[in-house]
Amino acid sequence: MPDFQDITRRDVIKTAAAAGAVAAVAGFEAPGIQTVKAANDTIAYGVIGTGGRGSYLLKHLLNVSNGRCVAVCDIQQDKLDRAADIIGTNPAKYKDYRELLADKNVEAVIIAVPLFAHFPVTRDALDAGKQTFCEKSIVFTPYEVHALRALAAQHPKQVLQVGLQRRYSKFYALAKEMVDKGMLGDVTHIHAQWHRNPGWVMNGFNWRLYRDYSGGLAAELASHQIDVADWIFGSGPEYVIGVGGLDTWKDGRDVYDNIQLIYKYPKNQKLVYSSITTNAHLPYLGGTRPEFGELIMGTGAALEITVGDGQSTMPTGLWYKEPHHVAAKPAGGKEGAAAAGASYALTAGSKGLPLLLDSDQISGDDGFLTREMKFARRWLYSKGVMTSDEDVNPVETELTAFFNDAKTGGHPKADVEVGLRDSTAVILSNLCMQEERRVYFNEIDKMGADGKPDQYAADFAKRDASYRQSLANKKKVNA
Repeated sequence: MPDFQDITRRDVIKTAAAAGAVAAVAGFEAPGIQTVKAANDTIAYGVIGTGGRGSYLLKHLLNVSNGRCVAVCDIQQDKLDRAADIIGTNPAKYKDYRELLADKNVEAVIIAVPLFAHFPVTRDALDAGKQTFCEKSIVFTPYEVHALRALAAQHPKQVLQVGLQRRYSKFYALAKEMVDKGMLGDVTHIHAQWHRNPGWVMNGFNWRLYRDYSGGLAAELASHQIDVADWIFGSGPEYVIGVGGLDTWKDGRDVYDNIQLIYKYPKNQKLVYSSITTNAHLPYLGGTRPEFGELIMGTGAALEITVGDGQSTMPTGLWYKEPHHVAAKPAGGKEGAAAAGASYALTAGSKGLPLLLDSDQISGDDGFLTREMKFARRWLYSKGVMTSDEDVNPVETELTAFFNDAKTGGHPKADVEVGLRDSTAVILSNLCMQEERRVYFNEIDKMGADGKPDQYAADFAKRDASYRQSLANKKKVNA
């Protein structure tokens, strides 16, 4: 075994060169190179909504080989044309999503329209017999929570997946496994943040900044991390309290520009959440990442983790063993339980250890170069040089899984109940801030349950018309 205590920079460079040689010999594919599959092995899909999120997904879909884009849809021609250029498969172009749903060539749809339209498009996609992937939050109003649950039950053979990609991350799956195996002791708290500077800015019209179309920071950002807490704790919350403010950005928006929330879970576990738009510092992972991450705290250890930005940085995590508390001697010099009010001496904080995936474990079957690479990587880990072995972006993993499930009838990790629980958290989080009260999650059972479809349709039509007019006004201003 090589001695890595005094490894030199030249040795690391040699190891990197060896890594390249091993990859070449093993025939590993370079990122972005797709394996060509026969048409009958792929799912023919259409993308509905090709704005910011839709275009982002299309770029990742270039790396997904078990799906084939045959159609795109958007009400704005420039976004529609750009989407077709991005995917490069000469897809059919539609401005009315119902025409795309009527296209018999389309087997599955990916929905990335503004939040307020998620449910109507998802409803129509299921009714059209399509396999359906919808970005989070999957619904916008309490009425839609009940309506989608009932609708999904009517389509048991169709896949309905929600865009919560942390469920498809190797790092987050490893974190969940560590929690379930007791490696963190009893997990009692999770701290999570998504801080930006400046965050969303007003550019004529941005639908995310208005309550008529958006769930604000709770929907666009917190929803991902609420889902992590639900997954780790194994349940949804009992209640939420919090405050929000529109304190900095006086530009016409009516969603909060900062929110702070506390969720209480059934076993007295708590999620403490913060999202602000005036500072992007992340106090986890040694300050090496900005904006977002989670700190999972148990009685035996803590875990800092983030999914990365999906572009230049990938998921990573650090594990911290909890130091033993040493009680000071009580008055009289006898050892034992510390007297009330006595001070405690704490051991030094532990050093964060990076999460290692299976590919980092030493195996007797490893060849010389593979073994040398693993020793080098583990040495670099111990020195705080973190490298991610999540070789596929979780966004691409979730989309690959969607197409696989659509082909085989599998069940998604981020299914309709996961999505509805997450959407409920968004709805009630905003309610607790707006009404300045503790909101219990069982309140959703009555909210919107007596909603009338005709009234809902009329309310949506009014909101949709307002949205389209705002887009038209923006186009005139920019002309």
